[in-house]
Amino acid sequence: MKPNYQYPLDFDWSKEEMIAVTTFYQLVEDAYEKGVDRDNLLVAYNGFKQVVPDKGTERQLDREFADLSGYSIYRAVKAARESTKKIVKLVVTP
Repeated sequence: MKPNYQYPLDFDWSKEEMIAVTTFYQLVEDAYEKGVDRDNLLVAYNGFKQVVPDKGTERQLDREFADLSGYSIYRAVKAARESTKKIVKLVVTP
């Protein structure tokens, strides 16, 4: 399912950086919508952190993404790190 919103992106990023961040956003969505492979999510998060290394910008993007989608980057990554299961599936909390 395609989102009906635009991902928060920095247009100063290179094409490769945009792809890395967009891929990560899509996997976060999948974690809420249908479940996602834990390892894939963590690898994508590492790619995201290569583009967005500082915590302040990460938090800002997480807030923007959550406002647009209702999904938390922080909660998805935390669940993946803490899980021992192959598939991570989250539930949206109001």
